[in-house]
Amino acid sequence: MDIPKFILNKAEEQGEITVAEVVRATGFSRAYVFRFFKEFVESGKLVKVGHANRSRYVLATGKLIKKAKKNLLSFSRIFKNKNLQEDQVFNLIKSETGIFDGVGDGAAHILEYAFTEMLNNAIEHSGSPKIKVTMKRKDGSVIFEVVDWGVGIFEKIIHARHLSSIEEAIQDLLKGKQTTDPETHSGEGIFFTRRIGDTFSIRSSVKKLFFNNIIDDFTMVTIKPVFGTRVMFSIAINSKKELRDVFAQYTEELFEFGSTEIKVKLYQEGKGHIFISRSQAKRILYGLDKFKKITLDFENITSIGQGFADEIFRVWQKNHGDISIKSINANEDIEFMIKRSKYE
Repeated sequence: MDIPKFILNKAEEQGEITVAEVVRATGFSRAYVFRFFKEFVESGKLVKVGHANRSRYVLATGKLIKKAKKNLLSFSRIFKNKNLQEDQVFNLIKSETGIFDGVGDGAAHILEYAFTEMLNNAIEHSGSPKIKVTMKRKDGSVIFEVVDWGVGIFEKIIHARHLSSIEEAIQDLLKGKQTTDPETHSGEGIFFTRRIGDTFSIRSSVKKLFFNNIIDDFTMVTIKPVFGTRVMFSIAINSKKELRDVFAQYTEELFEFGSTEIKVKLYQEGKGHIFISRSQAKRILYGLDKFKKITLDFENITSIGQGFADEIFRVWQKNHGDISIKSINANEDIEFMIKRSKYE
């Protein structure tokens, strides 16, 4: 039997096909049959949709892919926290499910920012060997949860700030822009994420914080002990919120616009003049994908962090290959971080 031909014919005839179907029809082992599917995916002839027992393969046409993903409105996976990258996980959810079909641009941008920020926090700061990610579309909203089994956010703040209680840690967290790792992180992730969604919650130790932005309410309750940290976020798919509106309340970057070019003069209040986090990079770059050339002016900025450089010059640049990013007035330390990010 010509298995490759059988697979493609069935995929065209049925609209989709699974490995199990071919195994039943041919009698060959799953491992043997899977080799052909893998080759088709790598060559671009087939696209895998879904995961594990829900995975199926469709011909690589937009219409068929969209149809196959239509009813896949949930995602749940446990990842090893080793070389895990939040942007890749987000793109995996988009490629395997139909969660984002019909989601408005504003809500989609907010979800990408919030999800990658919260997953990045877990990756870099939890110390957890594994991280569970879930996302689902339900009742007109998209909801995601990031769960780790690490030290726990409140306990980490207590240790980092030399505090004496969970209540003090929560007070410290609610101040905004606080971080347990000031050398590499700015604390902006939670600061902005809890403001941009409809609801946002953090569960850790024996406390749960719940932010309801629809009615502008905040509650703190005592719960059964939670090991690690659980963060949940939701937003309506037709939300009219825009990231730029929240960012504008707390930022002072200076922009010089042109029709196809933009110059961004980086600015920091107070002493230090450093940009360190992915949060800061995402905030600066938000909305700049409509330009063809971006110039970042580092005058008076003394240093940038690995996360900041990586987000701009690797992650964002990879996703916007047709846009050029140029840096000016960068000192040797900044130039080193930029070059390092490009070759990682």
